[in-house]
Amino acid sequence: MKLEAKLFLYGVLFFVPVGLIYAWWSDGEPVGTVGIPLVGGLVGMIGAYFALLARRIDARPEDDEYGEIEQGAGDQGVFSPWSWWPLVIGAASAVVFAGLAVGFWLSFIGILLGVIGLIGWVFEFSRGQHAH
Repeated sequence: MKLEAKLFLYGVLFFVPVGLIYAWWSDGEPVGTVGIPLVGGLVGMIGAYFALLARRIDARPEDDEYGEIEQGAGDQGVFSPWSWWPLVIGAASAVVFAGLAVGFWLSFIGILLGVIGLIGWVFEFSRGQHAH
């Protein structure tokens, strides 16, 4: 996690000075003058979280400068290879954003479809409390 923390914290060193340069160059245009340094602050919060997380967890193979590819071998998680639920959530997102252009009533349908897709995706492998 140290690499990720450094990556995001270097973003602060980029976005804050660029925001100040933009403010000076654009004669104080309000959106960019406020927005670019705020992006620097948001990147800084993510970097600070990753730095705190790096202290709490053990070093990963990615954190070792001389690490080999074999050190990262093994299971990386459980993924459902033929799940249709991400497609449902993607379609629901498209319906919600189309609802912003067409009408709010369509956004409500997309949100309902998204909730159904999210519940289906979370409980895809659930067989109940007493399943064997």
